[in-house]
Amino acid sequence: METKKPDRYEFENRMQGRYHPIATLFLLDVFRDPGSRIPLLWAGSTLVFGAFAFHWIERWSYLDALYFCVVSLATVGYGDLAPETPFGRAFAIVYIINGVAILLALFDRIRVVRGRRFVSREQQATKNQ
Repeated sequence: METKKPDRYEFENRMQGRYHPIATLFLLDVFRDPGSRIPLLWAGSTLVFGAFAFHWIERWSYLDALYFCVVSLATVGYGDLAPETPFGRAFAIVYIINGVAILLALFDRIRVVRGRRFVSREQQATKNQ
């Protein structure tokens, strides 16, 4: 008895030609892509690590530390929280430079996944003509 191997891009093939705004909003296509798991875990672990580190270094609550990490890595920087200790400032410099690079890698992966969907749509449109 032969079992059918699941198509690696089964989700994209099923959704091809249809736009799903909720799936797009919550990045479901990115979560289902096997190549996106490493950048997603990397970005998530960077936020969690930063929250624990700033909680320990600056004695902020976990929520404040996570808020600072998200605002800093998003390059918004409201200025309502800022590291006050010299070690906290040095850690923030290294953390933000590395964290922004990690988020750029995640954004590039999102671009690749979404670009693959549009290329397959264009290929199918040229086949139908």
